[in-house]
Amino acid sequence: MGIKENIEELDRRRAIALKMGGEKKLELQRSRGLLNARERIEQLLDPGSFFEIGVLAHSDIPGMEAKTPADGKVDGFGTIDNRTIGVSANDVTVLAGAGGRVGHKKAHQVMKQAIEKGFPFVNIGEAGGARIPDIQGSDGMSSMTIGWESGRRFRKVPMVATLAGECFGDPSWMAALADFVVQVKGSCFAVSGPRVLEIATNEIVSNEELGGWKLHATVTGQIDQAAEDEADCFRIVREFLSYLPSHSGELPPVVAGDDDAAGRQERLLDLIPERSNQSYDMVKVLETLVDHETIFQLKPDFDSSVITCLARMDGQTIGIIANQPSRFAGAMGPDGCDKCSSFICLCDSFNIPLLFLHDIPGFFVGKEAERKKMPGKIINFIQALSCATVPKISIVIRKSYGMANCNMCGANMGGDFLYAWPGADISFMGPEVATNVVYGAKIMASENPEEMRAKAIEELKLASAPWRGAGLGLIDEVINPLETREIIIKSLKLARGNRGGLSEHLMASWPTTF
Repeated sequence: MGIKENIEELDRRRAIALKMGGEKKLELQRSRGLLNARERIEQLLDPGSFFEIGVLAHSDIPGMEAKTPADGKVDGFGTIDNRTIGVSANDVTVLAGAGGRVGHKKAHQVMKQAIEKGFPFVNIGEAGGARIPDIQGSDGMSSMTIGWESGRRFRKVPMVATLAGECFGDPSWMAALADFVVQVKGSCFAVSGPRVLEIATNEIVSNEELGGWKLHATVTGQIDQAAEDEADCFRIVREFLSYLPSHSGELPPVVAGDDDAAGRQERLLDLIPERSNQSYDMVKVLETLVDHETIFQLKPDFDSSVITCLARMDGQTIGIIANQPSRFAGAMGPDGCDKCSSFICLCDSFNIPLLFLHDIPGFFVGKEAERKKMPGKIINFIQALSCATVPKISIVIRKSYGMANCNMCGANMGGDFLYAWPGADISFMGPEVATNVVYGAKIMASENPEEMRAKAIEELKLASAPWRGAGLGLIDEVINPLETREIIIKSLKLARGNRGGLSEHLMASWPTTF
């Protein structure tokens, strides 16, 4: 056979592989309203940038070669906004996306290369777990383990996972390993599917009950955002990666700042109520402060008493942890602590400075919180904060009480700068509650209880105002709310210093799922 014939044979084999599981299976995927693996990669990447690895791969089981184009995995490299990434997509048209040995090895190799070369990695998941003929038996199981390298990736590059359709086994493991997870509404994300559960345990459960997006967005916290559809999913992934560096050894990309930001800072005076127990929406405060009034939230529905989001100030990426008084008065529970610990790990691993905005009455405690290990969750949060070596700026907007003041990077908690607004209230507990605890018996025994109560509250309010803390050097400065944005930008520049602002990455090996 000559070179011309060899090239024709190559083209023939490539054409077969590109047909994936065949037109019938592709049509079935379309009828479900879902994209196929190659369409997903096309939507994610810059047009024409995909460079595929292993297109001619197939199963190593004799007789299965023709039935397993690319061995059910589409893998390679491409660009998003002209930055190189590694990508792997399960092909559900090949044996329902069940993973084979060759496809598993191919995807693992692309992920390994991405980590070594400093490229973000995106896993596009839809699959029914491992292929039983491949993984069954001592030789099969031993040849298809997840591999120790997966557990030691140490957050060297951002890892993203998407979930659409039914995601069991491999897509679930990849999501649990990822720094950022997007689940398409209507999909299921679990270890095993309902059919397997019914056979193994007699438990009958629907996909939605087992691993629907609402469960993971509000109860488990294992996804960071839910997407309306696949187009929305890939838009979210692209936006997330725009805030992050390609690898842990560089700073996030800098974009154009917001020339109009100064003109809207007057809004802050109207957004924060004077009464400390009156609710307001912290999101509006954040949008006023950041560039282009744009924040990118992670886990928005998982303990919504605290906001964790990425944004930009003066064109530079910043991570924000802010209490949300419109939800449970801003009192976070154990899930909120997990959410903050995870977010701190992300920001510290990829050199993103942290901004803390306090308006918290303390932690949300009680029987249910204690059952979820509240003390341990609070200390995990403290440990994450203490290990973070990116610049940290903290501002008390309205109130900051008790241990929560420490968790929100209060005094002596390793922040580079601690500021307070003039009306800030900083103490162990609110003046009204403290009055009852400290003076309750005296007030009840006095001739005029209400007058004594009011006087005691005012005395405690004066003590918890920021003036004494600032006077003793425990607070760096009491600032004009209208200067908040300007002070944050200047403080971050100082905190980055002349050594580049890179983190020491002390939390690179922390678990991605708590």
